[in-house]
Amino acid sequence: MSSAASHALGPEPSPATASVAAAFPVLPHAVIQSIQCARCSKILRSPLRLPCGNSICRSCLPPIYQRTGITYPANEERKHGFLCYWGKADACSGEHCLGDCGADVLLSRLADVFEEALADDRGDGSSGSASTVAWKISRDPPPELTTECEYIGADLLKGVYRLVKEGRFDYDASEVHYSVGDSAADSSTQRSYTKLKNAIRNELDCQVCYSLILDPLTTPCGHTFCRDCVTMVMDHSDLCPVCRRKLNLSLTSRREPSNLRISTILETLFPEQLAVRKDGTSDDDDDDAAAADGEQTLPLFVNSLSFPTMPTFLHIFEPRYRIMMRRVMETRGKKFGMVMYNRGSRPQPGLGRAEFMQYGTVLMIDRYELLPDGRSLVIATGVSRFKVSSSEVVDGYHVGRVQRVEDMPITEEERLESLETSVTMEAPPAASADPADTPIEVLPTQQLFQLALDFIDEQRRKGVAWLHPRVLMAYGDAPTDPALFPWWLASVYPLWEDDKYSLLSTTSVRDRLKVVARWVKKSRSRECRPGLSFLSPSTAVFTSFTPFTMSVSISFGNTRASETSRQEPGQSRDSEMYIPQTLVLGIFLAIFVTQIAINIIQIRRARQRGVVGGGRNTNLGAVGAEIPAEREDEPGEIEVDPAPGEIG
Repeated sequence: MSSAASHALGPEPSPATASVAAAFPVLPHAVIQSIQCARCSKILRSPLRLPCGNSICRSCLPPIYQRTGITYPANEERKHGFLCYWGKADACSGEHCLGDCGADVLLSRLADVFEEALADDRGDGSSGSASTVAWKISRDPPPELTTECEYIGADLLKGVYRLVKEGRFDYDASEVHYSVGDSAADSSTQRSYTKLKNAIRNELDCQVCYSLILDPLTTPCGHTFCRDCVTMVMDHSDLCPVCRRKLNLSLTSRREPSNLRISTILETLFPEQLAVRKDGTSDDDDDDAAAADGEQTLPLFVNSLSFPTMPTFLHIFEPRYRIMMRRVMETRGKKFGMVMYNRGSRPQPGLGRAEFMQYGTVLMIDRYELLPDGRSLVIATGVSRFKVSSSEVVDGYHVGRVQRVEDMPITEEERLESLETSVTMEAPPAASADPADTPIEVLPTQQLFQLALDFIDEQRRKGVAWLHPRVLMAYGDAPTDPALFPWWLASVYPLWEDDKYSLLSTTSVRDRLKVVARWVKKSRSRECRPGLSFLSPSTAVFTSFTPFTMSVSISFGNTRASETSRQEPGQSRDSEMYIPQTLVLGIFLAIFVTQIAINIIQIRRARQRGVVGGGRNTNLGAVGAEIPAEREDEPGEIEVDPAPGEIG
């Protein structure tokens, strides 16, 4: 017996009610209550799924009002909201957006199944056995409990369904008691219960795994799947498996509430099958259906940064990574983790001074080409982010225990924007207010996105090389979705990797757009120029070349200061002086030509000395000059005649 049925029975059920409970695993009113609206107490009509997991009739929706201080997502439906009836519950935030409420396709279909299985053709059901149902309900006024009683006929299940359909059986009914007229009521009710249960079971299969739905999660388009199945689908596509509509990326979060009505039906009518389904899932060794904490084990490729939804191109030649890629290709998901090398050996929480940074991106291999000498070319796409909690070395490469990093729900995103922008909304707008002069923290989310788009248009007009058609052919054009734009910009914009790394730990679209806006402002104020540094440890001057912009930056100062500026990207890089490409190439060319000229002069002087020296030796031989001979007992010494003053 379900907990709902036990609560409805009350502490002391009547003998007739006890006999009904013994004959059926679930009392009739507990079965019908799963499709009963909590507001109008009738059968759900055009049921709407609320973001908190509850469901009500479309006509029972609370009063709608205009929402303010929200610009993302920028659609008309999200500008309207209402206060939920379950606002005081722990699972409900209180305010819901109208755009987050959608038709529940499965629940609507189940309501039709109830109608087909329990429709009573006998009108009021007064003929036959005189079975009755009585319950108590609290009405205002007065606040005391009021007893209600109705005749329901021989079939208890059909009788209660008819009362609910007509709105005569309250959703909040308590202390429900049944009075059975004769033994025929039990057999009639049993037939209806079996027929209804079989009809409902045919509708409760997940359209991804084709098994009984486990932990039902309903998408904005109204279709219901297993939670793990939705997570797996979102790793490959952002489209609904049934209607192919685009789904919100936040649906992969395990914090999203389950569909409470579907969960109630599963627990009420199919407890045994649901238990078997849970046991089967717990033994699944697939990483995509991992534990409830969202952790999994991934091989880690320590190299550079990759970002979700963006392609990554790899040339694998190290023996340890050859082994890793071969093992990854043998798995079903073909996934591995990409983490950035920890250049400064900075301590990572829980990892110490690990070789790699803590946050990374899960990559799924799209194309794998094995070369004859064992090397391989890999094209992979980022699917999600993770945080490494622990790691070990297996055959030379790292294997980490990682936890998925997900964005906050859209409702939390909107609440964050409304809170941060409320300061500027309360203050009177200035006549000469310029968005470029407004602090980034108080700008609306849509304005942050527009700031980045304007920057791209400016750079495109300048003809920068990192927006070359060949680059856009690999990474695509600038996305129009604010959730995807930061990943794209970080992939194509030549910037310090330490600056880009901060994106991986963010949990909201607004935070990522604020990071991008800081890049734009620094670039415009020339406080930060893109470049990848190649630093020589033995020199005090280092040069950094950018592969896309072909610009050269020269930093003056000691090596330690240069390394510090790379490790702490937040500090000002005032010591860097940027020189145009043509001037640098001219200086290098002048130095090269000067060196060649010096070498030519030295060669000519050496030849002239050789010619003069050779002529002098020849002349000395012609006049009979004697060259002193070496002594046999002292090789290498020259015997000379003594000076006139030394004779005698």
